[in-house]
Amino acid sequence: MRFSFIPFFLLIMPVLEISVFILVGQYIGLLPTLGLILLTALLGSILLRVQGLSILQRLAAENEAGRMPGRELVHGGMIVIAGILLLTPGFVTDTLGFLLFVPAVRDAAWRFLKSRLRFTFASTSFHSQYEERDEKDHRPPTAGVIDLDEDDYHREPDPKSPWNN
Repeated sequence: MRFSFIPFFLLIMPVLEISVFILVGQYIGLLPTLGLILLTALLGSILLRVQGLSILQRLAAENEAGRMPGRELVHGGMIVIAGILLLTPGFVTDTLGFLLFVPAVRDAAWRFLKSRLRFTFASTSFHSQYEERDEKDHRPPTAGVIDLDEDDYHREPDPKSPWNN
């Protein structure tokens, strides 16, 4: 049976955060500790905005070029996680959040995740079936179309159907 890190993480993180709060609070005092927590939340929201907008611009550029923006999507996800970690009160989560804002750390995580993730790309462009017709022929293409008159098609209700009343 594989060991899952999520329950371990959920048990260890609060204990670790409380321990670091106590140590920092003893060293610098209560008010400076709370001030640091508010400062990191403010810095995190600023970094999230700046780097988030940068990632959105790179996503748009990759999409316009017709390339799959897998790296940018993963970087964008890591920036969102970093912002959430920085808005969560605690020094350990703040440290992890600031590390995720460093592009070299995100690149290392991207190299680790690249072989484990699969991306699919769906194009949203619309091509009309009428674009491929001959210039002289102004009728729509009829490939795969079966034209029936009213007399050719009829439908009889199923007597066993519960909706046949």
